[in-house]
Amino acid sequence: MRVLPLPSPVDALLLDVNAPARLRAHLTLVHDVAATLTDWLRSTHPAVEFDRAAVLFGAATHDIGKVVHPSELSAPGSEHEPAGERLLLAAGVEPRLARFAATHGSWHAPGITTDDILVSVADKVWKAKRVADLEQLLVGRVAEASAVPPWQAFLGLDDELTRIADSADARLAYQNSHSVA
Repeated sequence: MRVLPLPSPVDALLLDVNAPARLRAHLTLVHDVAATLTDWLRSTHPAVEFDRAAVLFGAATHDIGKVVHPSELSAPGSEHEPAGERLLLAAGVEPRLARFAATHGSWHAPGITTDDILVSVADKVWKAKRVADLEQLLVGRVAEASAVPPWQAFLGLDDELTRIADSADARLAYQNSHSVA
């Protein structure tokens, strides 16, 4: 399976915090999906404003707090979210980028940006999980910025997310081939 490698600074940061191979694989996959999603969005809805570099950084680091809460590598939990933001801030990451570790699971919180929504969508669809209320937030942003009816924005996004989700089995197999320890 070919995936976009993590940016060098993120790779170095994951080495510094001794991130397990499974976490590195997961972050790589979500980063790759975020790149695909943002490329599609930029080409089909150029009026939608977002910071692609920030989205890719957020996707590549969103679960870094799982090095502090390793039980959440294989079980549900959200303690890694604020821990990840604190870890990134302590490592000198700008707050505007560190925030993704905390926001990727709370897309209904006040002040959530299109960038935050894109990271959250990538974190779900990489494994073919579709979350209607999350996707509707993105549909709303796309429809408003592109001046198209919401149904039209939905159809295009749905097609792209379905296309991305179609290769989820390969991504899951790739992630699961890496050790949690």
